[in-house]
This record gives sequence, C-alpha cells and structure tokens, in this order.
Amino acid sequence: MGYEKIAPAELEPISRRYAGEFPVTENLIYLNHAGVAPLPRRVARAMTDWVQEAMNWGSYHYDRWLETYEGLRQAAARLIGASRDEIAIVKNTSEGIAAVAMGLDWRPGDRVVVFAEEFPANYLPWKRLERRGVRLVELSIFDPLERVDEACRGARLLALSFVQYLSGYRADVEAIGEICRRRGCLFLLDAIQGLGAFPLDVERARVDVLAADGHKWLLGPEGCGILYVRRAIQEQIEPAEFGWTNVARYQDFGNRDLTLRRDAGRYECGTLNTPGCFGLRAAIELLLEAGIPAIAEAVLALGDQIAEGVRRKGYELACARTPASASGIVSFRKPGVDSSAAVKQLKSRGIVLAARQGWIRASPHFYIGPEDLERALAHLP
Repeated sequence: MGYEKIAPAELEPISRRYAGEFPVTENLIYLNHAGVAPLPRRVARAMTDWVQEAMNWGSYHYDRWLETYEGLRQAAARLIGASRDEIAIVKNTSEGIAAVAMGLDWRPGDRVVVFAEEFPANYLPWKRLERRGVRLVELSIFDPLERVDEACRGARLLALSFVQYLSGYRADVEAIGEICRRRGCLFLLDAIQGLGAFPLDVERARVDVLAADGHKWLLGPEGCGILYVRRAIQEQIEPAEFGWTNVARYQDFGNRDLTLRRDAGRYECGTLNTPGCFGLRAAIELLLEAGIPAIAEAVLALGDQIAEGVRRKGYELACARTPASASGIVSFRKPGVDSSAAVKQLKSRGIVLAARQGWIRASPHFYIGPEDLERALAHLP
C-alpha cells in the first residue's frame, strides 16, 4: 500500500545490534561509564593490532600512524561539528583545560565564572588563577539563566561541564553559549561526561573551547583525548607546554623557527599517544556509525529506568530528571545504606557501579539491555 519496508536491523534495539562489540557483557553488568568504560571489541583490536605491528615492524609503517592521527582529528571534528583544524590531540581533559587556564594572557581584575558542583579538573585550574589577580564568580548549576547572564557581564571566561559528574545534570549549553557570545565571554566546556552519549554541535552552542578524555562515554582508552579550540581564538591562547611539534616546521628537525602551527596542532607538545590514538579513533567512528541521536535515546531510557527502579526501593535522587536536563548518570542514596559498602557488595555479584560522596552512581551506556538493569536493581539493598 505504498509503505516502505523497514530493514530488520532498524527495528532491532541498538543494544542488541551492538552487543557483539562489548565482551564485557559476558562477565559483568557494567554501569560505570562515568568512571572508566570497557573497551569495545573493535577499539581493543585497533590497539592490539598496533602493538603487534610495533613489535614486529617497529616504525616501518609510520605513515599509518600519521594517517591515524589525522583520522582521529577528522572523526572528532565530525562528532562535534567542528573543523579538523580546530582539533588537538591531548592526554586528557585536565590537560585541555590547563592549556587554556595557563595559555590566556590573564590580567588582574579578570573574572571567570565557575560552578560549585564541578569536578576538580574544571575548578582548580581557575581557582589557581586567583594568585594572579583573577577573580572567580561562583554559581550553582541550578541557578536560573538570568543569574548566569548577569555573572557573564564583563567576565573573561565561563567554564562549565556538559554533564555534572555527580548529579548527572545536563546543562543547556546552547542557552549558555548564547549568553556568553552576547556578553563577549569565552565559553569553555568540559565535555567528558556527555560527549559520546549526547549530540553536541559547537557552532550551534557557540562553544569556544572543549576538552574531553576518551575513556568514559567515548568508549576509548585512558590517556588520549581531544581539545577543540575555535579557530578565531587560537591566537589568544599560547601553548602552555612547548616542544618540537608545536611549531609549523616541526618535521624539519634542523628548524629553529618558533612560528606556531596554523591550526590547533599548536597545542600538541611532542610525540602523541599512538596506541591511544588508534583506539580513540576506532571508538569515535563506532559512535558515529551507531548514531549519537540513537545512542542518546537509549541512554536516557536506561537512566529513566534506573531512576524509577531506585525510587521504588526508597532511594532519593541527587537530581530530578527532566527531558532537557537528564543524562546517563543517575546518583541515589537511602538512609541506612552505606554507598561504598553497597557498591562493594554489588561488585561481588558482577554489577559495577561507583560510590561518590555518599551516593551510589550508576551510568549505563547504550549497549546495556533493560533486562540487565532489572537484574541489577533487584540486587540493590
């Protein structure tokens, strides 16, 4: 009757379509992607293939390494809607944030807007600037946008997490980005707890700087991450670390010219984490293949399932879940239940969560099935 047939693969839940990529499911119910994610099969294979090659051939195939660095920059740019010239490869989120905190030409009286609930990586570097006369304006992530707007008036930079590590609150980055652009305030986003699970377009959100390590929702290895710096502000941020690869003619070992690379590669100081780059490229390409909108839908559904399940068992949530602000992180607690002891007990049963500041934190990714969550919830004290 004119209806198009839907391919069976499109009807199958995303968790089942990609189940074969995650051998961890044969051993554990893994609900700690806000901590360290297990490696997908193709990510592990990309890294072990490189190890075997390095063992047997040394750097004979070095051209493949260079192609992987470039492939990682391009994949990361596709993920966030940027240009590859705006992507640098870094060790971790902290290094990316520090590159900005140490690289801007701060002046006494400059103001930085921060948030009380932030992970230390996106608070302490700004706090340290107080010794240089920089003043922090501290807000709460739950403050209304009007207060954010007022705080950004005359501020030099606003630093915010895409998703808060403890409560799981997902910020309205587009609204905050609009405020920052209107106020002439740089917008730095710590994206480690949201990138890979939720769509993000740095142009639409007017993000100036983004940093994210690969080992959480991006499903990559530790020690390899990305730093996005908008092309228009790269001249404002001097490299905080300086080595042979920051400069434009870095491939000429006899070069003594300090002219910087004309892209975000200027923030790369020395040899990169090559096995990490192989793994992170494979991870991001896996996420792009699966589709971030579909991943986000699955992650939100799993988070809602956990929230409802723990409420039924008498737990309180660290943060109310709404369609606009919910994420894959759900933290909960109950009087009389020690979070560390509960997490340890669940671990002994093959259920992996995290204890954080008196809360039990669950963070499932898209490949987890709802039936696994029900089994995990059944074991909660």
